[in-house]
Amino acid sequence: MDRKVQEDPRFKIAKREAWIGIILVIFNFIWWYGFAYGLGSGPVEEYSFVFGLPAWFFYSCVVGLVVMIGLVFFTVKFFFKEVPFDEEGDQR
Repeated sequence: MDRKVQEDPRFKIAKREAWIGIILVIFNFIWWYGFAYGLGSGPVEEYSFVFGLPAWFFYSCVVGLVVMIGLVFFTVKFFFKEVPFDEEGDQR
């Protein structure tokens, strides 16, 4: 019995979109960690402030949030596909 089972094409799309999501999470963590521990590792007396917030916090959390919202919007708009949930797919 050497029958090949044909995989549903929706799984391929779902796997690709899951990898995109994982890449976005890793990018978010690297962004946050880089600014939080890069700028925030010095003594408190030497901190610079942006809008009353420590620079490390402003860039890691506030700017990071705006960047991630933009990236998620861009990836959903241009890389994600609408996938039908019914068994037949687009065979109407």
